[in-house]
Amino acid sequence: MKKALIIYGSTTGNTEDMAGMVKAEFEQADFEVEVKEVTQAAVADLTADHDLLLLGCPAYGDDEIELQEDFAGFYEKLNGIQLNGKPFAVFAPGDSTYEHFCGSVDMLEDKMNDLGGKMVNDGLKIDGDPTDAEGEIETWVESTAASVG
Repeated sequence: MKKALIIYGSTTGNTEDMAGMVKAEFEQADFEVEVKEVTQAAVADLTADHDLLLLGCPAYGDDEIELQEDFAGFYEKLNGIQLNGKPFAVFAPGDSTYEHFCGSVDMLEDKMNDLGGKMVNDGLKIDGDPTDAEGEIETWVESTAASVG
């Protein structure tokens, strides 16, 4: 069975809800899924024995992208690790009225690529409440799961 690790940060609960939905869908795709809230995760978790890394982080800020406060500290500790082609994908709920709608997805994809990760699917950006986007989440998980060798 393939293993996935979801690390997420959440302030309002939307990203936590989304992480739970992503977990359930990956379990339907026969993955064993571990979920960690970012304050309970260590950077070393990214290099552990998982077939897929999934990062969930909302973004804030009008003038520039600001990661969710708990995730920002984790992000700052990422420099120096080597992902050596480890498959990853990123997801976030957001609000499309902001200039940098789900900018955290782009920011995390760039960082993970810089660290040698292998992006297996475009990031999932949900506008508003993730519980209103079950079909979109299901489709994204199916294509992400299928791209993990």
